[in-house]
Amino acid sequence: MEPIVGIDLGTTNSEIAFIINKNAEIIKDNDNGIVPSCVGLGDNEEIIVGMEALNRFVLAPDATVLSVKRLMGTTEKIVLKDSSYLPQEISAFILKALKERAEKKIKQTISKAVITVPAYFTDVQRNATKEAGEIAGMEVVRIINEPTAAALAYESDNPDNQRILVYDLGGGTFDVSIVKIENGVVEVLSSTGDNHLGGDDFDMKIVDLLVTYLSENNKISVTNDKTVMARLKRAAIDAKITLSNLPYAKIEEDHIAKKGWKDIHLSYELSRIDFEEMIDEYLSRTNDSISKALKDAALLPSAIDKIILVGGSTRIPKISEMIEKKFGKLPHSEIDPDLCVALGAAIQAGREMGMDSSSVLLDITPYTFGTSAIGYIDSVYSLTKFVPMIRRNSKLPAGKSEAFYTAVDNQEKVDITVYQGEEPNALGNVLIGTYSFTLSKAPSGSVIILRFELDINGILKIEAIEKESGKKINAVVENALSEFSGQDLAASKAKIEQGWGKGLELLDKNGSETIMPDEINKIIEQAESVLEEAPEEDRDEIINLIEDIKDAIDDDRLDDAKESCNELEEILFYLG
Repeated sequence: MEPIVGIDLGTTNSEIAFIINKNAEIIKDNDNGIVPSCVGLGDNEEIIVGMEALNRFVLAPDATVLSVKRLMGTTEKIVLKDSSYLPQEISAFILKALKERAEKKIKQTISKAVITVPAYFTDVQRNATKEAGEIAGMEVVRIINEPTAAALAYESDNPDNQRILVYDLGGGTFDVSIVKIENGVVEVLSSTGDNHLGGDDFDMKIVDLLVTYLSENNKISVTNDKTVMARLKRAAIDAKITLSNLPYAKIEEDHIAKKGWKDIHLSYELSRIDFEEMIDEYLSRTNDSISKALKDAALLPSAIDKIILVGGSTRIPKISEMIEKKFGKLPHSEIDPDLCVALGAAIQAGREMGMDSSSVLLDITPYTFGTSAIGYIDSVYSLTKFVPMIRRNSKLPAGKSEAFYTAVDNQEKVDITVYQGEEPNALGNVLIGTYSFTLSKAPSGSVIILRFELDINGILKIEAIEKESGKKINAVVENALSEFSGQDLAASKAKIEQGWGKGLELLDKNGSETIMPDEINKIIEQAESVLEEAPEEDRDEIINLIEDIKDAIDDDRLDDAKESCNELEEILFYLG
């Protein structure tokens, strides 16, 4: 049986899972199943992924990318030193690292996957995710919504009939879905959310606070210094995590900047109360989404049997308090919020392999799909009236046909525009694609039958038929608003394969090879290898010393480099 893995491709972290001995298991490496969704370049220009890339973020922010998931579906170029990549290609590196981890574990080649996406991902973002999988060398056999996957993970342990609300707050996206489990059928009743709301926004609130603090107390601006901003970002993440367990977090960053000849050190204590006040607006927005999901499902809070917390950001205590107040019951987080989506993806992957076929998964579309036509909007004549074809919260797969009419005699063509959204004016919605249909110069009022079909992955197909002549066009919205064609996809695969094994020599500013003394280079490599396990205060000092050494080498101050190297050796000896 060909293996199919389940993958949670997250904003902050990603995981891969597989059915082993009839149970869904997270595939781990060195006892860690979580892979930071971070891609960067190593010292020799090789691609690095995960914790190794994250550890280098502060040292080389220009050669590291975080939170690429927020860019999926866009054509924004991501620059890593001298190379540029599309979001699909960066995500493909993450997927490739996960794929190799799984192949090492199960000792089989993996070429198929179920990948999860936020429930509120658009058609364009879903296609970008599918493309990333293909670039990484995998066929994406199914895309399922993250809250649905989480419900599958919980349903596997408790098959009782129940209504579940899934509150999914990750690093970059937020979803809330209501799922009904009845007689083995997992049915999504409603789904809503925000593709740009998550832990990254909470982190930036802390970063902004620290930037303001440095400006007011030390009269310096650090916003244009990428290395300093990277250090503040890391400090903010650490503080946010600390505040989930403790009422106060001490933020200490030595040698954060210089003012003239003077070193500036950052020392700031952030309380949980102040942090929760800073993010109150964001949490209120998630509460509004809960109310909207309940309204769409035509349910009262009392009708919900269980609330599931998904995503690392749900560890913030205020979220559990807010939900308990609204529903009168505590939310569940028995399954690790960071892992339950990947486990659910593996369960669905198992079903795709023919395992546990007794259960049925019914997912929905979180958006309305439609086209534009001549008509009236609030009694005002308009050329861009939005005509819904497949309504929001429709069960997948879904399809609908409608008759449209030509406007003038001998009309030669019609442009079929496909939109996604809820606004009555099509121009207020997301344009998915435009397709020209050449007509037979028939009289006005001739019928064109338009059909929309949305498959189980949320991928849209359209068909238009000229009723009189039978003339037809078909279009698959596979690459809407994307630069990818079949040829582009092949080129990206080759590019990723080349980058995956690339190991170029470092060049200095003049284009010649930069030689760092062997003894110094070995100490830096040793220091970087222990960063992950080092205590926070030692990790900060190690990073500062590595930066000092590299700056000294760049400026030909070898004596200064060796002095900093001696200090680094002392720390390593102490840790050893």
